[in-house]
Amino acid sequence: MIRIRIAVLGIAVILAGCSSTKAPKPNPKLPNFVFKTSSSVQKKEETNHYQFANYVRPASARYGVDEALVRSIIEVESSFNPTAVSKSNAIGLMQIKSSTSGKDVYRLKGQHGEPSRSELMDPKTNIDIGTAYLSILRNQHLSGIRDPKTMRYAMIVAYANGAGALLRTFDKDRSTAIAKINRMSPEDFYQHVQTKHPAPQAPRYLFKVNSVYTASR
Repeated sequence: MIRIRIAVLGIAVILAGCSSTKAPKPNPKLPNFVFKTSSSVQKKEETNHYQFANYVRPASARYGVDEALVRSIIEVESSFNPTAVSKSNAIGLMQIKSSTSGKDVYRLKGQHGEPSRSELMDPKTNIDIGTAYLSILRNQHLSGIRDPKTMRYAMIVAYANGAGALLRTFDKDRSTAIAKINRMSPEDFYQHVQTKHPAPQAPRYLFKVNSVYTASR
């Protein structure tokens, strides 16, 4: 009987000791680890948007093109990857094709030929050429569109699918097409692209770039 009481008492002491045992202290390194991970993600996002700012700003100023529009096109075209190459051989941050937009920009600059692959892989050169091409679209192919918002929409669509394809959705004659566009509100023009453009990519591209542009304002 005495042995049983001693055994019970011993169990009670053990249980009491367990209930009073302190919980293990949290690892002091864990909060630092979580903080660093969060900071690295945030830093990466900021880098994606701003690492090429020193190239975008002067190019935008040089050609008079909206800086936010250039950044938005870069984000949609390449996700800020300067080595991106498409199946159609569009190269770099702004996905330039040497034989089309690249050649047009060379002509604008009074140069012969077209940019090389290595030139288009260079972020500074790629952004300069892409921004210059946007200025060509605005000042030449789409010249005459009066509303700034409509012009931005038109530049976005023309950048991806060409100005000619866009204008032909209004009329075969360029002057008539521009006149029809000027009678539209920007919202009507946007809807026209969504429903009338023959290239399935065009309305999606306009939506994507415009969404990024609007979010960045």
